[in-house]
Amino acid sequence: MTYRYEPDNYPGRMTLLPDSFCPADGTRVTAESLAWCCPVCRGPLDLDFAPTPAPLKSLGGRVNSLWRYAETLPLGAPTVSLGEGRTPLVELRDGICAKLDFVMPTLSFKDRGAVLLAELALRLGPRQVLADSSGNAGTSIAAYCARAGLPCTVYVPEGTSAQKLEQIDAHGARVQVVDGDREAAAQAARQAADEPGTFYASHAFNPYFLHGTKTCVHELWEDLGGRLPDVLVLPVGNGTLLLGAALAVAELFGAGLIDRRPALYAVQAAAVAPLAHAWEEGAEDLVGVTPMASTFAEGIAIPRPPRARQILRAVRDSGGRFLTVTEDRIRHAQLDLASQGLYVETTAATGWAAAREGLLESLPRARLRPNGGIAPVVVPLCGAGLKTGPART
Repeated sequence: MTYRYEPDNYPGRMTLLPDSFCPADGTRVTAESLAWCCPVCRGPLDLDFAPTPAPLKSLGGRVNSLWRYAETLPLGAPTVSLGEGRTPLVELRDGICAKLDFVMPTLSFKDRGAVLLAELALRLGPRQVLADSSGNAGTSIAAYCARAGLPCTVYVPEGTSAQKLEQIDAHGARVQVVDGDREAAAQAARQAADEPGTFYASHAFNPYFLHGTKTCVHELWEDLGGRLPDVLVLPVGNGTLLLGAALAVAELFGAGLIDRRPALYAVQAAAVAPLAHAWEEGAEDLVGVTPMASTFAEGIAIPRPPRARQILRAVRDSGGRFLTVTEDRIRHAQLDLASQGLYVETTAATGWAAAREGLLESLPRARLRPNGGIAPVVVPLCGAGLKTGPART
Protein backbone atom coordinates (compact mmCIF):
# COMPACT_ATOMS: atom_id res chain seq x y z
CA MET A 1 0.00 0.00 0.00
CA THR A 2 1.19 3.54 -0.77
CA TYR A 3 1.29 6.19 1.93
CA ARG A 4 1.11 9.91 1.31
CA TYR A 5 2.09 12.54 3.85
CA GLU A 6 0.95 16.16 3.77
CA PRO A 7 2.12 19.19 5.80
CA ASP A 8 0.28 19.81 9.05
CA ASN A 9 1.00 20.79 12.65
CA TYR A 10 2.40 17.28 13.03
CA PRO A 11 5.35 15.93 11.03
CA GLY A 12 3.04 13.92 8.78
CA ARG A 13 -0.54 12.95 8.07
CA MET A 14 -1.27 9.47 6.83
CA THR A 15 -4.14 9.58 4.38
CA LEU A 16 -4.38 5.80 3.86
CA LEU A 17 -4.61 3.08 6.48
CA PRO A 18 -2.52 -0.10 6.22
CA ASP A 19 -4.22 -3.47 5.89
CA SER A 20 -3.90 -6.13 8.59
CA PHE A 21 -2.81 -9.74 8.24
CA CYS A 22 -2.71 -12.86 10.38
CA PRO A 23 0.88 -13.79 11.33
CA ALA A 24 -0.18 -17.42 11.75
CA ASP A 25 -1.78 -18.16 8.36
CA GLY A 26 -1.34 -15.00 6.27
CA THR A 27 -5.05 -14.16 5.95
CA ARG A 28 -5.47 -10.49 5.04
CA VAL A 29 -8.04 -8.06 6.45
CA THR A 30 -8.77 -4.75 4.73
CA ALA A 31 -8.07 -1.50 6.52
CA GLU A 32 -11.75 -0.47 6.56
CA SER A 33 -12.92 -3.68 8.26
CA LEU A 34 -14.14 -3.84 11.86
CA ALA A 35 -12.87 -7.43 12.09
CA TRP A 36 -10.93 -7.77 15.34
CA CYS A 37 -9.24 -11.10 14.65
CA CYS A 38 -8.28 -13.43 11.83
CA PRO A 39 -11.51 -14.71 10.23
CA VAL A 40 -9.88 -18.13 9.71
CA CYS A 41 -8.01 -19.00 12.93
CA ARG A 42 -9.43 -16.28 15.24
CA GLY A 43 -5.92 -15.23 16.18
CA PRO A 44 -4.59 -11.67 16.63
CA LEU A 45 -3.63 -9.51 13.66
CA ASP A 46 -0.51 -7.60 12.66
CA LEU A 47 -0.21 -4.55 10.42
CA ASP A 48 1.21 -4.58 6.91
CA PHE A 49 3.34 -1.61 7.82
CA ALA A 50 7.12 -1.20 7.74
CA PRO A 51 7.98 2.42 8.63
CA THR A 52 11.34 4.14 8.61
CA PRO A 53 12.04 6.29 11.70
CA ALA A 54 13.27 9.84 11.26
CA PRO A 55 16.92 10.60 12.12
CA LEU A 56 17.57 12.00 15.56
CA LYS A 57 18.48 15.48 14.34
CA SER A 58 15.11 15.91 12.61
CA LEU A 59 13.08 15.52 15.84
CA GLY A 60 13.85 18.93 17.28
CA GLY A 61 10.91 21.31 17.50
CA ARG A 62 8.27 18.65 17.02
CA VAL A 63 5.14 18.24 19.13
CA ASN A 64 6.04 17.07 22.65
CA SER A 65 4.08 13.80 22.66
CA LEU A 66 4.43 10.35 21.14
CA TRP A 67 3.09 11.82 17.88
CA ARG A 68 6.53 13.36 17.28
CA TYR A 69 7.45 9.94 15.84
CA ALA A 70 4.87 10.31 13.06
CA GLU A 71 6.93 8.44 10.47
CA THR A 72 6.63 5.29 12.57
CA LEU A 73 2.88 5.51 13.32
CA PRO A 74 0.08 4.02 11.20
CA LEU A 75 -2.11 7.07 11.90
CA GLY A 76 -1.25 10.74 11.70
CA ALA A 77 -2.59 14.19 12.64
CA PRO A 78 -4.49 12.99 15.75
CA THR A 79 -7.73 14.58 16.89
CA VAL A 80 -8.02 12.84 20.29
CA SER A 81 -4.54 13.28 21.73
CA LEU A 82 -4.18 14.18 25.41
CA GLY A 83 -0.44 14.84 25.14
CA GLU A 84 0.49 11.23 25.92
CA GLY A 85 4.11 10.10 25.86
CA ARG A 86 7.49 11.78 26.45
CA THR A 87 7.71 10.40 30.00
CA PRO A 88 10.78 10.99 32.21
CA LEU A 89 13.76 8.72 32.67
CA VAL A 90 15.25 8.72 36.18
CA GLU A 91 18.04 6.77 37.82
CA LEU A 92 17.21 4.27 40.55
CA ARG A 93 20.52 2.68 41.54
CA ASP A 94 23.29 0.33 40.44
CA GLY A 95 23.13 1.40 36.80
CA ILE A 96 19.35 0.91 36.56
CA CYS A 97 17.01 3.64 35.34
CA ALA A 98 13.22 3.82 35.50
CA LYS A 99 11.08 5.03 32.62
CA LEU A 100 8.15 6.75 34.35
CA ASP A 101 5.35 5.61 32.07
CA PHE A 102 2.79 6.09 34.82
CA VAL A 103 3.14 9.85 34.21
CA MET A 104 0.37 9.75 31.60
CA PRO A 105 -3.12 11.28 31.28
CA THR A 106 -4.77 8.19 32.83
CA LEU A 107 -1.72 7.24 34.94
CA SER A 108 -0.83 4.20 32.83
CA PHE A 109 1.38 3.31 29.86
CA LYS A 110 -1.76 1.94 28.16
CA ASP A 111 -2.46 5.49 26.95
CA ARG A 112 0.20 4.92 24.30
CA GLY A 113 -1.91 2.27 22.60
CA ALA A 114 -5.36 3.49 23.61
CA VAL A 115 -4.97 6.79 21.77
CA LEU A 116 -4.30 4.92 18.51
CA LEU A 117 -7.32 2.64 19.02
CA ALA A 118 -9.63 5.57 19.72
CA GLU A 119 -8.25 7.48 16.73
CA LEU A 120 -8.79 4.44 14.50
CA ALA A 121 -12.32 3.89 15.83
CA LEU A 122 -13.16 7.53 15.18
CA ARG A 123 -12.13 7.14 11.55
CA LEU A 124 -13.98 3.84 11.05
CA GLY A 125 -17.19 5.16 12.65
CA PRO A 126 -18.54 2.15 14.61
CA ARG A 127 -21.85 2.07 16.46
CA GLN A 128 -20.09 1.19 19.72
CA VAL A 129 -16.64 0.52 21.17
CA LEU A 130 -15.94 -2.46 23.44
CA ALA A 131 -12.91 -3.30 25.55
CA ASP A 132 -11.96 -5.83 28.20
CA SER A 133 -9.49 -5.14 30.94
CA SER A 134 -8.41 -5.75 34.50
CA GLY A 135 -8.40 -1.98 34.79
CA ASN A 136 -5.65 0.05 33.15
CA ALA A 137 -6.46 -0.63 29.50
CA GLY A 138 -10.13 -0.09 30.28
CA THR A 139 -9.51 3.28 31.89
CA SER A 140 -7.36 4.36 28.95
CA ILE A 141 -9.89 3.27 26.33
CA ALA A 142 -12.69 4.93 28.30
CA ALA A 143 -10.75 8.20 28.52
CA TYR A 144 -9.86 8.38 24.85
CA CYS A 145 -13.34 7.34 23.75
CA ALA A 146 -14.66 10.18 25.92
CA ARG A 147 -12.24 12.50 24.15
CA ALA A 148 -13.46 11.21 20.78
CA GLY A 149 -17.16 11.26 21.73
CA LEU A 150 -17.52 7.50 21.17
CA PRO A 151 -19.84 5.27 23.25
CA CYS A 152 -17.79 2.74 25.16
CA THR A 153 -18.37 -0.40 27.25
CA VAL A 154 -15.58 -1.99 29.28
CA TYR A 155 -15.80 -5.62 30.46
CA VAL A 156 -13.91 -6.19 33.72
CA PRO A 157 -13.51 -9.25 35.95
CA GLU A 158 -14.70 -9.54 39.51
CA GLY A 159 -12.18 -8.13 41.92
CA THR A 160 -11.02 -5.24 39.70
CA SER A 161 -9.78 -2.48 41.98
CA ALA A 162 -12.39 0.07 43.00
CA GLN A 163 -10.11 2.92 41.95
CA LYS A 164 -9.96 1.64 38.39
CA LEU A 165 -13.72 1.09 38.23
CA GLU A 166 -14.29 4.63 39.46
CA GLN A 167 -11.98 5.99 36.79
CA ILE A 168 -13.73 4.10 33.98
CA ASP A 169 -17.11 5.28 35.19
CA ALA A 170 -15.92 8.88 35.53
CA HIS A 171 -15.06 8.93 31.82
CA GLY A 172 -18.64 8.01 30.99
CA ALA A 173 -18.03 4.45 29.88
CA ARG A 174 -20.39 1.62 30.80
CA VAL A 175 -18.77 -0.91 33.14
CA GLN A 176 -19.77 -4.54 32.63
CA VAL A 177 -18.56 -6.65 35.55
CA VAL A 178 -18.18 -10.31 34.53
CA ASP A 179 -18.51 -13.18 36.99
CA GLY A 180 -15.14 -14.87 36.99
CA ASP A 181 -11.51 -14.01 36.29
CA ARG A 182 -9.66 -11.96 33.68
CA GLU A 183 -10.07 -14.65 31.03
CA ALA A 184 -13.84 -14.75 31.60
CA ALA A 185 -14.04 -11.00 31.01
CA ALA A 186 -12.07 -11.35 27.78
CA GLN A 187 -14.32 -14.14 26.51
CA ALA A 188 -17.46 -12.12 27.26
CA ALA A 189 -16.09 -9.11 25.40
CA ARG A 190 -15.05 -11.18 22.38
CA GLN A 191 -18.53 -12.66 22.05
CA ALA A 192 -20.05 -9.17 22.08
CA ALA A 193 -17.36 -7.91 19.67
CA ASP A 194 -18.82 -9.96 16.82
CA GLU A 195 -22.00 -7.88 16.80
CA PRO A 196 -22.36 -5.65 13.70
CA GLY A 197 -21.09 -2.11 14.01
CA THR A 198 -18.82 -2.94 16.97
CA PHE A 199 -15.19 -1.85 17.26
CA TYR A 200 -13.33 -4.14 19.65
CA ALA A 201 -10.61 -1.98 21.18
CA SER A 202 -8.55 -4.97 22.24
CA HIS A 203 -5.05 -4.21 23.43
CA ALA A 204 -4.20 -7.89 22.92
CA PHE A 205 -5.62 -8.43 19.41
CA ASN A 206 -5.52 -5.04 17.67
CA PRO A 207 -2.05 -4.33 16.19
CA TYR A 208 -2.51 -0.56 16.36
CA PHE A 209 -2.06 -0.83 20.12
CA LEU A 210 1.43 -2.28 19.69
CA HIS A 211 2.41 0.56 17.38
CA GLY A 212 1.45 2.92 20.18
CA THR A 213 3.39 1.14 22.93
CA LYS A 214 6.52 0.98 20.78
CA THR A 215 6.94 4.74 21.21
CA CYS A 216 8.27 4.08 24.72
CA VAL A 217 11.47 2.73 23.11
CA HIS A 218 11.61 5.48 20.51
CA GLU A 219 11.61 7.93 23.42
CA LEU A 220 14.42 6.05 25.14
CA TRP A 221 16.42 6.14 21.92
CA GLU A 222 15.93 9.90 21.56
CA ASP A 223 16.57 10.73 25.22
CA LEU A 224 19.74 8.59 25.31
CA GLY A 225 21.18 10.42 22.31
CA GLY A 226 20.48 7.85 19.63
CA ARG A 227 21.33 4.74 21.64
CA LEU A 228 19.43 2.15 23.66
CA PRO A 229 20.27 0.45 26.98
CA ASP A 230 21.71 -3.04 27.05
CA VAL A 231 18.66 -4.51 28.77
CA LEU A 232 14.95 -3.66 29.04
CA VAL A 233 13.12 -5.30 31.96
CA LEU A 234 9.42 -5.49 31.10
CA PRO A 235 6.35 -6.83 32.96
CA VAL A 236 4.49 -9.21 30.66
CA GLY A 237 0.88 -10.39 30.65
CA ASN A 238 -0.57 -9.91 27.17
CA GLY A 239 2.86 -8.68 26.13
CA THR A 240 1.80 -5.41 24.54
CA LEU A 241 4.70 -3.39 25.96
CA LEU A 242 7.30 -6.04 25.14
CA LEU A 243 6.04 -6.59 21.59
CA GLY A 244 5.89 -2.85 21.06
CA ALA A 245 9.48 -2.62 22.26
CA ALA A 246 10.49 -5.35 19.81
CA LEU A 247 8.80 -3.43 16.98
CA ALA A 248 10.65 -0.23 17.83
CA VAL A 249 14.00 -2.00 18.12
CA ALA A 250 13.47 -3.63 14.71
CA GLU A 251 12.55 -0.28 13.16
CA LEU A 252 15.56 1.53 14.59
CA PHE A 253 17.96 -1.29 13.74
CA GLY A 254 16.56 -1.70 10.23
CA ALA A 255 17.00 2.02 9.59
CA GLY A 256 20.62 1.87 10.74
CA LEU A 257 19.89 4.17 13.70
CA ILE A 258 21.25 1.69 16.27
CA ASP A 259 23.99 -0.90 15.86
CA ARG A 260 23.02 -3.15 18.78
CA ARG A 261 19.71 -4.58 19.95
CA PRO A 262 18.89 -4.61 23.69
CA ALA A 263 18.01 -7.86 25.42
CA LEU A 264 14.36 -8.07 26.46
CA TYR A 265 13.86 -9.51 29.95
CA ALA A 266 10.20 -10.49 30.50
CA VAL A 267 8.87 -10.58 34.06
CA GLN A 268 5.82 -12.48 35.30
CA ALA A 269 4.36 -13.06 38.75
CA ALA A 270 5.24 -16.57 39.87
CA ALA A 271 1.57 -17.14 40.74
CA VAL A 272 0.45 -16.78 37.08
CA ALA A 273 3.39 -17.38 34.74
CA PRO A 274 2.33 -19.29 31.61
CA LEU A 275 4.99 -17.69 29.40
CA ALA A 276 7.80 -18.25 31.90
CA HIS A 277 6.74 -21.89 32.16
CA ALA A 278 6.79 -22.31 28.38
CA TRP A 279 10.23 -20.67 28.31
CA GLU A 280 11.57 -23.11 30.89
CA GLU A 281 10.24 -25.99 28.78
CA GLY A 282 11.93 -24.61 25.67
CA ALA A 283 8.53 -24.43 23.96
CA GLU A 284 7.49 -22.09 21.15
CA ASP A 285 3.95 -21.73 22.52
CA LEU A 286 2.07 -22.18 25.78
CA VAL A 287 2.37 -25.54 27.52
CA GLY A 288 -0.55 -27.07 29.39
CA VAL A 289 -3.13 -25.04 31.29
CA THR A 290 -2.19 -22.29 33.73
CA PRO A 291 -4.82 -21.88 36.45
CA MET A 292 -5.77 -18.38 37.52
CA ALA A 293 -4.46 -17.47 40.96
CA SER A 294 -4.57 -14.46 43.22
CA THR A 295 -1.61 -12.11 42.75
CA PHE A 296 -0.67 -8.52 43.50
CA ALA A 297 0.25 -8.24 39.81
CA GLU A 298 -3.35 -8.36 38.58
CA GLY A 299 -2.50 -6.44 35.42
CA ILE A 300 -0.29 -9.24 34.07
CA ALA A 301 -2.26 -12.23 35.42
CA ILE A 302 -3.13 -13.55 31.95
CA PRO A 303 -3.31 -17.39 31.79
CA ARG A 304 -3.57 -17.55 27.97
CA PRO A 305 -2.07 -14.50 26.22
CA PRO A 306 -3.21 -14.55 22.54
CA ARG A 307 0.23 -13.47 21.28
CA ALA A 308 2.19 -16.05 23.28
CA ARG A 309 4.18 -17.34 20.31
CA GLN A 310 5.19 -13.83 19.29
CA ILE A 311 6.21 -12.92 22.85
CA LEU A 312 8.37 -16.02 23.30
CA ARG A 313 10.01 -15.48 19.91
CA ALA A 314 10.69 -11.79 20.60
CA VAL A 315 12.43 -12.58 23.90
CA ARG A 316 14.43 -15.40 22.34
CA ASP A 317 15.51 -13.35 19.31
CA SER A 318 16.65 -10.49 21.57
CA GLY A 319 18.92 -12.69 23.65
CA GLY A 320 16.77 -12.08 26.72
CA ARG A 321 15.00 -14.40 29.11
CA PHE A 322 11.97 -14.77 31.39
CA LEU A 323 12.01 -14.06 35.11
CA THR A 324 9.40 -14.68 37.81
CA VAL A 325 8.89 -12.84 41.08
CA THR A 326 7.06 -13.91 44.22
CA GLU A 327 4.30 -11.96 45.93
CA ASP A 328 6.66 -11.01 48.73
CA ARG A 329 9.19 -9.59 46.26
CA ILE A 330 6.46 -7.60 44.51
CA ARG A 331 5.34 -6.12 47.81
CA HIS A 332 8.89 -5.19 48.86
CA ALA A 333 9.65 -3.72 45.42
CA GLN A 334 6.62 -1.46 45.63
CA LEU A 335 7.68 -0.25 49.07
CA ASP A 336 11.25 0.27 47.89
CA LEU A 337 10.14 2.39 44.93
CA ALA A 338 7.87 4.42 47.20
CA SER A 339 10.84 5.06 49.50
CA GLN A 340 12.58 6.58 46.46
CA GLY A 341 9.62 8.85 45.70
CA LEU A 342 7.94 6.64 43.10
CA TYR A 343 4.50 5.33 44.10
CA VAL A 344 3.50 2.74 41.50
CA GLU A 345 0.84 0.06 41.37
CA THR A 346 1.75 -3.47 42.33
CA THR A 347 1.87 -4.75 38.74
CA ALA A 348 4.28 -1.97 37.81
CA ALA A 349 6.59 -3.01 40.64
CA THR A 350 7.26 -6.45 39.13
CA GLY A 351 10.04 -5.20 36.85
CA TRP A 352 11.87 -3.59 39.74
CA ALA A 353 11.25 -6.70 41.86
CA ALA A 354 13.26 -8.65 39.27
CA ALA A 355 15.90 -6.01 38.60
CA ARG A 356 16.73 -5.24 42.23
CA GLU A 357 17.17 -8.88 43.28
CA GLY A 358 19.59 -10.82 41.21
CA LEU A 359 19.07 -9.63 37.63
CA LEU A 360 22.44 -7.95 37.21
CA GLU A 361 24.30 -11.01 38.49
CA SER A 362 22.65 -13.09 35.76
CA LEU A 363 23.83 -10.85 32.91
CA PRO A 364 27.03 -11.30 30.94
CA ARG A 365 29.67 -9.02 32.46
CA ALA A 366 30.12 -7.14 29.16
CA ARG A 367 26.54 -5.94 29.40
CA LEU A 368 27.22 -4.26 32.72
CA ARG A 369 29.71 -1.74 31.40
CA PRO A 370 28.18 1.71 31.01
CA ASN A 371 28.41 2.89 27.41
CA GLY A 372 29.09 6.62 27.34
CA GLY A 373 27.18 7.17 30.59
CA ILE A 374 24.10 5.22 29.51
CA ALA A 375 22.57 3.03 32.20
CA PRO A 376 22.80 -0.62 31.15
CA VAL A 377 19.27 -1.45 32.36
CA VAL A 378 15.94 0.37 32.01
CA VAL A 379 12.76 -0.66 33.83
CA PRO A 380 9.47 0.94 32.70
CA LEU A 381 7.13 1.73 35.59
CA CYS A 382 3.75 1.35 33.93
CA GLY A 383 0.99 2.34 36.37
CA ALA A 384 0.49 4.70 39.29
CA GLY A 385 0.00 3.44 42.83
CA LEU A 386 -3.27 5.31 43.18
CA LYS A 387 -4.82 2.67 40.91
CA THR A 388 -4.40 -0.21 43.35
CA GLY A 389 -3.04 1.11 46.63
CA PRO A 390 -0.24 -0.65 48.50
CA ALA A 391 0.20 -4.40 48.48
CA ARG A 392 -1.18 -5.89 51.68
CA THR A 393 0.08 -9.08 53.27
